[in-house]
Amino acid sequence: MKILVVAVGQKMPDWAQAASDDYFKRFPADWKVELKTVKTEPRTSGKTAPVLMAAERARIEAAFSTGARHPYVIALDEHGVRQTTVQLAQSLQSIDRQGHEAVLLIGGPDGLDAGLKKQAQALWRLSDLTLPHAMVRVLLAEQLYRAWSILAGHPYHRE
Repeated sequence: MKILVVAVGQKMPDWAQAASDDYFKRFPADWKVELKTVKTEPRTSGKTAPVLMAAERARIEAAFSTGARHPYVIALDEHGVRQTTVQLAQSLQSIDRQGHEAVLLIGGPDGLDAGLKKQAQALWRLSDLTLPHAMVRVLLAEQLYRAWSILAGHPYHRE
């Protein structure tokens, strides 16, 4: 299985970088999970949120258009589908069986461009809570690892 995470924001706090790196390096060779970060559009220029998100959209699209073959794009969004970890694992397995690579998108401070969300094959939510941007990266990395553990029958996940 191949998974590409494209996240807006290149500078994460050390704790978040260490935690997400730890999960990403745990995956076995048959699960290639890659993180690509793209630059946040500067918020100091007086631009509107839609203009900022459109600039970030171009960077996001460039990152996954060169980084994934047969992408199945999943936008992480507060209005997305809520699912359990087991359902997340099953969704990823289904995407893989269809011959796609999962591409998960994490937006910047203002979220993801509306057009980008509309073009995505799925919208997923990670939580009903509002999460700090750095925490989203860590939470997603952990949940992807947990999904792998479920599908592999590894004892990391317990129910």
